Amino acid sequence: MNIHESAEDYLEAILKIREKKGMVRSIDIVNELGYSKPSISIAMKRLRENGYIIMDEDNFITLTDSGMDIAQKIYTRHKTLTKFLVNLGVDEDTAEKDACKIEHDISDITFERISEMVKTYS
Repeated sequence: MNIHESAEDYLEAILKIREKKGMVRSIDIVNELGYSKPSISIAMKRLRENGYIIMDEDNFITLTDSGMDIAQKIYTRHKTLTKFLVNLGVDEDTAEKDACKIEHDISDITFERISEMVKTYS
């Protein structure tokens, strides 16, 4: 799965919004990420063309299986890394921002070790 960081962020945002609201529209992503409507529209078109999302006739967005796999992976990484950084003494806001940067680049093995550490602290 080779996908750009920005696409991962969009898929993660769709998953987070769906968990909060139950359904997702492009405007929800605009509000979540703070990007312009045209930028979100272009991104949704690309995600749709690549088979990561489906948009129905009412413009509700649903993750496909492949989109869900990526979104869950990134969201799990985000939550775990945030917890890890908070456990190190980093304030919540900084931990959230740093986790967002790290989640895309960290190796699987390093993430697994961090995950194991977080589990022992929880």
